[in-house]
Order: sequence, then C-alpha cells, then structure tokens
Amino acid sequence: MNIAFFGSSLVSAYCNGAATYYRGIIRALAERGHRVTFYEPDAYGRQQHRDIPDPDWATVVVYPGEGEEGALRMVERARSADLVVKASGVGVFDALLEAAVLDLQRPETLVAFWDVDAPATLDRVQGDPADPFRALIPRYDLVLTYGGGDPVVRAYEALGARRCVPVYNALDPSTHFPVPPEPRFAGDLGFLGNRLPDREARVEEFFLRAAAALPDRRFLLGGSGWADRAMPPNVDYLGHVYTRDHNAFNCTPRAVLNVSRESMARYGFSPATRVFEAAGAGACLVTDAWEGIDHFFEPGRELLVARDGAEVAEHVRSLTPERARAVGDAAYRRVLAEHTYAHRAELVERVLGGRRRHAAGRSEDVRVERGARSAEGASRVPPSTLHAPRSTSPSASPASEVAP
Repeated sequence: MNIAFFGSSLVSAYCNGAATYYRGIIRALAERGHRVTFYEPDAYGRQQHRDIPDPDWATVVVYPGEGEEGALRMVERARSADLVVKASGVGVFDALLEAAVLDLQRPETLVAFWDVDAPATLDRVQGDPADPFRALIPRYDLVLTYGGGDPVVRAYEALGARRCVPVYNALDPSTHFPVPPEPRFAGDLGFLGNRLPDREARVEEFFLRAAAALPDRRFLLGGSGWADRAMPPNVDYLGHVYTRDHNAFNCTPRAVLNVSRESMARYGFSPATRVFEAAGAGACLVTDAWEGIDHFFEPGRELLVARDGAEVAEHVRSLTPERARAVGDAAYRRVLAEHTYAHRAELVERVLGGRRRHAAGRSEDVRVERGARSAEGASRVPPSTLHAPRSTSPSASPASEVAP
C-alpha cells in the first residue's frame, strides 16, 4: 500500500512528542511491505534539531512552514496514494490540511485522521460547536487514535465518526532496548517529559513532591521548558534529553517515572510512549494511576502504580535493587510479547483491509468491534512476529527532499 502521511516530524523529536510513535508505527508498516511518504513542515526549529537521519524505511518530504501554497502542493503530490493520513498536531496548517486531504477521497483512496492527542482534540471540539474540524469528522473514512479506549471511541462516534479504532503506543525493539548504565544518569528516580500546561501540576505532585519528601535521594528531570522552574535541591535538571540517550536514561536510575497529562489521565487507556520505552529497556517503571493500566501491564508485578506524590516517595523509599530488577524484567517480557509496533501494524492492516472492502459505499455506518477497542485486541499476534532487541543505529540515507 502507498501511504501519504501528513504529520509534525518523523526526523526530529524536538518539541514533538509524537516522534517515537510515528517512527515505530511507520517503520513497522514498512517492514510489512508498505511504502510511506511522510510530509512534514519546516517549523519550530525541528529541522535544525534532527535526532535521526532520513530513514531508509520512509521517504521524508519537508515543505515550508510559512505560506499555504507549499502545504497545498504536498496534498496534490499525495493524490496517487492508496491511503492518505492527516495526523493531529502538525503545528502549522492543521485546519487547512484537515480539509484539503478530503479532496483526495475516492473509491481507491482512503483518507484517515490519525489523532495522536485525542483527549485534547475532543476537549477542543466538544467545547466549541463552531470548531471547523467538527464538521469534517464524519467525512473521514476512518479515525485512528493512539489511545483512549472506549471513552475516546464513544466520543468520536458521537461526533459522527464512521469508525474509530485505538492504535496504542508501543515499543520498537530495534531502537529501545537494555544498555549498560551511564553514571551521568545515576539516581533513584528519573522522569522524562516536556513542560506542558496540562501536565505541570501533575509533575509537581508526582515528581517534585516526591523529591521534596526524600531529600537524601537523587532525582533526575529531563525535558524542555523546566529551566526556570523552582525545584528541590536534590533534583538534577538535565534539559532536553535526545532520543539516542533514552535507553541509558531508562536503564540507569533505580526507577523511572511516568506522569500522564491531565486530559489523558482523565480519559484513561492512554499509555504514553515512555511507558513502553521504559519497559523495552527493562526499567522499573512507576506510573501515576489511570484507568486501563491493567490492560497493558500488571500492577505490582510489571510496574508500580502511585495515586499521588506520597505513594511515589514510598515506592522509591522501599524499592530495593532486586525488586527493581524483578519488575523491570517482567515488564520487558510482557512488552516484547504483546506491545511492539509490529503488533500495532498488524492491527492497522486488519482495520484497513476490512475498511477497503467498503470504500465504495462511503455512507455505510461501519461500527467498530468491541474487541478492537481493548489493548488485548490491539496487541495479540503470534509470537513468531517478535524479534529480539538489537543495538543498531538508524540507517543513514540521503537528506530529506526539501519541497519549494
């Protein structure tokens, strides 16, 4: 299948939390024989802060971040695709692209909206009846989301979506895997996350409050935007941690922390990419509590769950090296067995295969099967599809095509 994908960036994780998700799912689709062209704008300094070269498993086309003409030319270039995807959160030209890609819709071409932040999109649309995207939702052949479970599916269906299927975050074992610890990341608890308005209060509660309660322990904070934030003296702020260093960051501290954004915690069933990255590194993960955790990992055995900062502090205080290794090892086995991007790509193929049979009858109301809404339904494939992690770097390839 020839796929045209309009997203924020495939080659830069700078101010782009969806990068790992895009790379994982697109690489897995390419490994299954699909051809993907990823169209991304030159915006927010991402091209100046690339953290991977152009991959050999996708074609990257960079278009100007200013002036609508460049974005519209990219839409026209995508006309021959079998599947056209508009992802949420491109950052520029979102409204323009959301409407323009629908002009490519025809019996042989499916057009899908892939929501990488469904809680935020739904909150915005439900709060503003005049939001231009609201009227477009029923016109898309398919809505895919990277999380949210039944609450997100029901919300999209209430807005007229023909079909909505969660395709959850996962692990790419070729890029995230166990590595030797690095002294610069030594500590008792590490947290990676950019400073965002709907996460800051939860970081204050689950991370900074825990650090203040344990002044004799070392806490590590990585991510953009925290430089001017007051912190306890036992918190070491590392700034932006590049993707190439995530494995060492996850493998070195005794435990790492996941803190969900407020909207994702509220909807539930929205495990962040960091959850699977940590599991793939064999890290002992402590996560804030949210509905649906047990659909992905077993609390108490494969990860530790905390309802507030006091419980995070208690986990850190009582965690022995042996216990941390046992939890990390159990999570590592589970993520390889059920939660790799190969599993997610297989789900996407099933969904698209079924939908293409109905492409000519676009008025047909196709309802999502309940089984596809659960994490189990999204991740069960034969063990033979799994492959062991390996220490490989992304293959270098010629520079991205830069569209005028």
